[in-house]
Amino acid sequence: MNKINFVILACILATLLFWITNLIGVNLDVWAFSTDNLLAGRLWTPVTALFVHADLLHLAGNMIFLYVFGNTLEKEVGSGKTFLAFFAGGILTFLFGIFFYSPSDLMIGASAAIFTLTAFVMLVKPLKFSFVFLMPVGLVAVIYFVYNVLAIQFGVESNVAYVSHVIGFGIGVIFGLLWGKNVLKNILITIGLFIVYLVITFLIIPYVLQLIGL
Repeated sequence: MNKINFVILACILATLLFWITNLIGVNLDVWAFSTDNLLAGRLWTPVTALFVHADLLHLAGNMIFLYVFGNTLEKEVGSGKTFLAFFAGGILTFLFGIFFYSPSDLMIGASAAIFTLTAFVMLVKPLKFSFVFLMPVGLVAVIYFVYNVLAIQFGVESNVAYVSHVIGFGIGVIFGLLWGKNVLKNILITIGLFIVYLVITFLIIPYVLQLIGL
């Protein structure tokens, strides 16, 4: 079993513990990252916040992405680089978030760290097909990156930390440039995949639906 799967298990166990302690009245500040928390001396929170998730949907979504991208990356570059990318991406994203969020905003979840892995995978193995997403992982990565950029651009309001996702993705690009092979080729492949996706989604599918009268 790839070692990244132990991170998935740790996230599940930590989240269950987080839910239990929340029920008995333990303050969220013990787990979550925020600027106020950091200034108050809770220096462990950039790490603990990576492992806990708000609800079942939050946990399940992140763990699916972590399973697909974490295992793909570990097979390509090894467990050491995969772990480094995950923790560096997550911790640095929390710290960079100081400049974008209110000091009191509490942040939890592994999504930014996972975005680091998605960008890294995009630059080392974009054509790896995912049977979970039914498309190449490079295409999954760029679709979700563009979605988050558009969400920021149009001011989508939600509990999702879109800015953090983009920061995490940017950190992953750095890792990909450092340790990836054939990076330029893989960038061109990813762009090509995205263009094909756009053509199919916005031109071919509407045309076919129009032909059959739907």
